[in-house]
Amino acid sequence: MSAQGGTEGVVIAIDGPSGSGKSSTAKGVAKARELRYLDTGAMYRALTWWMLEHGVDTGDAAAVAAAVDRPVIEMGTDPSAPAVAVDGRDVAAAIRGQEVTTHVSAVSAVPEVRELLVDVQRRIIADARAHSAGIVVEGRDITTVVAPDAPVKLYMTASAEARAQRRSKEVRVSDVAATQADLARRDKLDSSRVHSPLTRTDEATELDTTGLTLDEVVALVVKLADETRGQ
Repeated sequence: MSAQGGTEGVVIAIDGPSGSGKSSTAKGVAKARELRYLDTGAMYRALTWWMLEHGVDTGDAAAVAAAVDRPVIEMGTDPSAPAVAVDGRDVAAAIRGQEVTTHVSAVSAVPEVRELLVDVQRRIIADARAHSAGIVVEGRDITTVVAPDAPVKLYMTASAEARAQRRSKEVRVSDVAATQADLARRDKLDSSRVHSPLTRTDEATELDTTGLTLDEVVALVVKLADETRGQ
């Protein structure tokens, strides 16, 4: 679906921690309004996967920075099948493994990593605005860094227990307590990093999804987006 009448497509920016429901919501909203979809977190995971595959010490920021421009990361923007490829290899499943999850926050904190991937993300957004009805972008710094001018900004959250249960179900593990501890670890790393930390801008609408179904959350976000766009 192309932008009509020469107008630019909309950008819906969604931030939030793991387990808040932002990925499922973002895909649902994109499908409901025929928009493109971008999971920026998958880009950091893809780069982390490549670092691990090539023996780069993810705890060594200088080593990560030196290798950051070597892999070629390609992102699909179809919300029904959001592909992720590294050097031509499909890694959509591989990047969701525990090893990548353990190391992704360290890689994401490297300034050179964020500078490179934010530039790619902005180009994907610009292309979507110019050649489609728009895009839903989700991550941890979309409303604050990647697309601060997006007309629709949301910060999604949920209780620690709800997030742990959702994450455990997603990765198919039974130890919810361990998952909750890991989420707390990642929250601390993501919110305390110097470069592009996870934070909520005052301009973003906060949405607590704890007691809501996915369909309810998607409907709320679609309604907000439509109201903001004057539909």
